[in-house]
Amino acid sequence: QVQLVESGGGSVQVGGSLRLSCEASGNTYGAYLMGWFRQGPGKEREGVACFYSNSGSPYYADSVKGRFTISHDNAKNTLYLQMNSLKPEDTAMYYCALGDFFSNAITGSGFGAWGQGTQVTVSS
Repeated sequence: QVQLVESGGGSVQVGGSLRLSCEASGNTYGAYLMGWFRQGPGKEREGVACFYSNSGSPYYADSVKGRFTISHDNAKNTLYLQMNSLKPEDTAMYYCALGDFFSNAITGSGFGAWGQGTQVTVSS
């Protein structure tokens, strides 16, 4: 069973930066997608960024391209999301998740393991 624990969220002002971490434990063998998702107040969950274990190009939502960077440390089994130039619309609960080949990086459907989430609040 896989456990995911996110950290690094907080409150920042517009233009600030945060780095989220997601530490994975348990049997992560076979995970094809490792991704970050978010759900803002009154909004549906959306894929923010996904990292492919086959070293393919990461997926980024259009709204975060050029500002967010996803990375993975194999030795620490930890997924990161570096978020720069934060905007108020980035305010949301951020979740990391592990998926397989059939998982959907945009909607999050098919991802079998989810963390508890970490809150990001960006104020102007």
